[in-house]
Amino acid sequence: MTEKRPTEKTLAFGTAGLRGPMRDGADAMNVGTVTRATWALAQVLKDRPPQAGGTPSLGGSTVVVGRDARHHSAEFATATAEVLAAQGFTVVALTVPAPTPVVAFAVRHLGAAAGVQITASHNPAGDNGYKVYLDGGLQIISPTDREIEAAIARAPDAAEIPRLPVEPSGRDLFRAYLERAASVRRASGTVRVALTPMHGVGGEFALDALALAGFDDVHVVEAQFAPDPDFPTVAFPNPEEPGATDLLLTLAADIGAEVAIALDPDADRCAVGIPDEGGWRMLTGDETGWLLGDYLLSEQAHPARALVASTVVSSRMLAAIAASRGARHAETLTGFKWLARASAPGAALIYAYEEAIGHCVDPEAVRDKDGISAAVLVCDLVAALRAQGRTVRDALDDLARRHGVHMTTAVTRRVDDSGAAMAALRANPPATLAGIPVTVEDLSDRRGQQRTDALVLTGADIRVVVRPSGTEPKLKSYIEVHRAPTDDVSASRSDARTLVGELVSAARQW
Repeated sequence: MTEKRPTEKTLAFGTAGLRGPMRDGADAMNVGTVTRATWALAQVLKDRPPQAGGTPSLGGSTVVVGRDARHHSAEFATATAEVLAAQGFTVVALTVPAPTPVVAFAVRHLGAAAGVQITASHNPAGDNGYKVYLDGGLQIISPTDREIEAAIARAPDAAEIPRLPVEPSGRDLFRAYLERAASVRRASGTVRVALTPMHGVGGEFALDALALAGFDDVHVVEAQFAPDPDFPTVAFPNPEEPGATDLLLTLAADIGAEVAIALDPDADRCAVGIPDEGGWRMLTGDETGWLLGDYLLSEQAHPARALVASTVVSSRMLAAIAASRGARHAETLTGFKWLARASAPGAALIYAYEEAIGHCVDPEAVRDKDGISAAVLVCDLVAALRAQGRTVRDALDDLARRHGVHMTTAVTRRVDDSGAAMAALRANPPATLAGIPVTVEDLSDRRGQQRTDALVLTGADIRVVVRPSGTEPKLKSYIEVHRAPTDDVSASRSDARTLVGELVSAARQW
């Protein structure tokens, strides 16, 4: 059964849309759920007020539909395209499984009213999802998500919703996207790269973009290269998970690579590995964020007009980098639906990142995280550093000498009730952490787009942000330790690491 019954629980619109297990029922991903969600999206689009420029109605506008290579993604995408077509929209249904940022790019490139990508990103193999972009290629935010949810509640049964066949199209969009991704290249020279798309759809796209950018010495993890919806070589297809990049780092060491790149299955996130003392290691999302932000800012002719952005749970280092280069920095809530909307008077967004390995390196083209263009820029940075006789590790050391050591980590703790756990922490917050007095800011007291369910604990050179998971009964603590600039970076890191360990122990008790 796939139809909604009055007493059935339904999937709620979360970050940019729907995501859940694939099975029967209104509370899961299936053709019925997708059909009704698409009918609802169509009603909301048709009811939207005139856009800037005077467009009287969105009812006949273009909508882009894409998909990844997960189980049932093809049939979900077909249902989406056919329902939209029957509602009077011009539908660009992408011909093959493609990275999520291709849809974000296409919406912006075509001036489309919306885009839908069928994907569950880096979720387990049994999940799928429905991600929605509006004009400009921006992820939806409230009240649009609530409007779509309300429209779903009044949607007809899926069998009663008309569908109209749609011919796949949009091959020219792939070339336009790849050429734009390659254009973030700044330096010259090639780099030896180890690459894995983690059984997802980013492999061929990444190879093509890197080749267009002049990187032709790319070696892939063969066991993970072809799209496979079962993700057979990893427990979870997420480059951040322990062990997920083992095959990549082994390949990197075997071929003498200069950098290792891991994409998540829908290729909107990019993780980076480098040779370091004692072998290869993966950088944290914050470390990659510092490197790319500093690199892009170093290229700005007018830094005062440049804006970079990071989230409330990301490191404070990017703000320090921006200040030192005379640029602007904005802090947003977690997620690219907020990062992509970062703004400052007289400045244009040139880069945004979140600690969960998401990087937006070309906001004018893709107003979302994009693992493909990020991979090109990472390789470009490695080439630029090598031309100076330097490595990524050298660049990280230089940043530490300029801005002090910033060391970050995250602790996730499963709880019976995350709301109750947050309430208990609010009622009795710690006065000290690792012996350091802390002050507490409750972000639920903020107003507007800066309001969220989180506590920020700040002390001398320490910062901990605690928030509930949006999808699971878990508390997440984001920890940062800062040490003043010094030439002895190694000793400063060792000291910071000890303090991080004490803060991790404290966070595990909440």
